[in-house]
Amino acid sequence: MKISVFYTLLFSGSVLFAGCVSNKKYNDLQTNFNQLQERSRSLNQQYQQAQNELSGSTVRVKSLEEQIASAQANVSSLQDALNKCLNSSNQGNVNISKLVDEINASNSYIKHLVNTKNKSDSLNLVLTNNLTRSLSREEMRDVDVQVLKGVVYISLSDNMLYKSGSYEISDQAGETLNKIAKIIKDYKDYEVLIEGNTDDVPISQKNIRNNWDLSALRASSVVQSLQMNYGVDPKRLTAGGRGEYNPVAANDSEAGRTKNRRTQIIITPKLDQFMELIGKAPETAPQ
Repeated sequence: MKISVFYTLLFSGSVLFAGCVSNKKYNDLQTNFNQLQERSRSLNQQYQQAQNELSGSTVRVKSLEEQIASAQANVSSLQDALNKCLNSSNQGNVNISKLVDEINASNSYIKHLVNTKNKSDSLNLVLTNNLTRSLSREEMRDVDVQVLKGVVYISLSDNMLYKSGSYEISDQAGETLNKIAKIIKDYKDYEVLIEGNTDDVPISQKNIRNNWDLSALRASSVVQSLQMNYGVDPKRLTAGGRGEYNPVAANDSEAGRTKNRRTQIIITPKLDQFMELIGKAPETAPQ
């Protein structure tokens, strides 16, 4: 807001003194003012994007902090049990030793959760930052990038991605898919699910029976484009269609139906890494 006020005052001052300077100097001032306004708009957009990323990170941190708090509560309970055991008369060394082992395992699990949270946050932050920095302002209007519970979701609008009323990839989508493909290839340990979604308006085209067909065909088109045009390993790719049954908005308006017609590129760690990231306990943890 301070930047905008400064630019407004600067422009007002230029108007007041326009009569006292030459036309060339006034035009130069006008040009500078326009450039500063454009810079202000760009900074405001970057600020909003950073706020959105912060919101997603907060959700992930809260989930892992809850797991840490639960594990810490378990340690406290085990410690109380140990104290009772120590205070009782001749209560077998075997039980005491077992409690000590369980406490040590729980402490190791807490450290594991903390390290996992840091690893998950770092990987996803780097991935999303690299992707958003590579996309132009125009591309960002049709691309939404979110991180939810350790999974990166890249949502592409059908207006940008496909030819009208079709599942064929449009020419204008090529540059955007190329940038996404480069990010996917940089993160070789991640799996990629392409998921097609539609609104609830019935499809009426030859050889396409319903919205299930359309969503699956669109996902398959993106998978094949990533493989054949941009060199993504097909072993990492999966295509799936969810038809009209995974809406993100109500279908009772054109704006809502537009949001629901989308294709999501979902980037997740491979299964063994994914189980670790969502909190699988180490083998030494108590059963």
